[in-house]
Amino acid sequence: MSRLLSRRTAHSGGAGLELIDAVPVRHPWRWVGAVVILLILVLVVQSMTTNPKFYWGTFRTYLFDVLVIQGVGWTLILTVTSMIIAIVLAILLAFMRQSDNPLFRYVSWVWVWFFRGTPVYTQLLFWGSVGALYPKIIVGVPFGPELFSWDTATVINATVAAIVGLGLNESAYLAEIFRAGLKSVDNGQMEAAEALGMRRSKVMWRIILPQAMRVIIPPTGNETIGMLKTTSLVLAVPFTLDLTFVTNALASRTFLPIPLLMVAAFWYLGITSVLMVGQYYIERHYGKGVDNVTKAPVQATAAAAAAHAKPVDPADGTTEGGRP
Repeated sequence: MSRLLSRRTAHSGGAGLELIDAVPVRHPWRWVGAVVILLILVLVVQSMTTNPKFYWGTFRTYLFDVLVIQGVGWTLILTVTSMIIAIVLAILLAFMRQSDNPLFRYVSWVWVWFFRGTPVYTQLLFWGSVGALYPKIIVGVPFGPELFSWDTATVINATVAAIVGLGLNESAYLAEIFRAGLKSVDNGQMEAAEALGMRRSKVMWRIILPQAMRVIIPPTGNETIGMLKTTSLVLAVPFTLDLTFVTNALASRTFLPIPLLMVAAFWYLGITSVLMVGQYYIERHYGKGVDNVTKAPVQATAAAAAAHAKPVDPADGTTEGGRP
């Protein structure tokens, strides 16, 4: 702030306001930091443009390759379908943790404990090998004749195994996020709704959950972005159509891993950017009245005019500014 308002008392007996010149605060280290960052950025750009081992021609060739685009599509399919399964299960698990039934609470706790306590890669390996453990899926009378049966390898193929493995693992993390969001809503909301005769399930869906979304959305957005990158582990199933596997296969074919890694990074960054924009608008929607607080603007002109105005003098009955 280059100018300050100061109240001073004149020696002649009158009191007044006057503007004084003030020395602005110096911030030399800001300029030093900006220069250092700019210098580093220039060096990085120079290195990437002048180093021939980046093989930018190969990068441009494979950026929109058919196999790469298909890999992007399969990565999106895995991400979206796994997150849908995870969100549905997480809502159910969060409600079970809030239930008065101790069995529901115990089952929800065991689910979260198991899927958070084992690595996702191990879980994907299991779902890829479930056909060896159970060759057939049989529906029938317990210890009696079977009614229907299916080949497990046909029902749980690589795509289904990858989606189920990712979705079940993610549901445990989202369940804790949803539970924290539900607990952030005051208990008085539930009590007031029940006093009006609303069912507990309706209260949860119509009153509690919409208010909890403000707390749930930010970490859920982070988990969605994390799921996008976790799809690179579906090779454990094995699933061989995702972006990471496709770019690695092309790198092995061309013996040029760096440009193909940059192709994968480009697409991951692009998808992540779109997800972040969507997360921003969803957060803004559910944060209405809470997060979108606009500060009152400082009216510098009015403040300067008030500084030059004549102060109140009770003796002559005038108001500030000299108006009667």
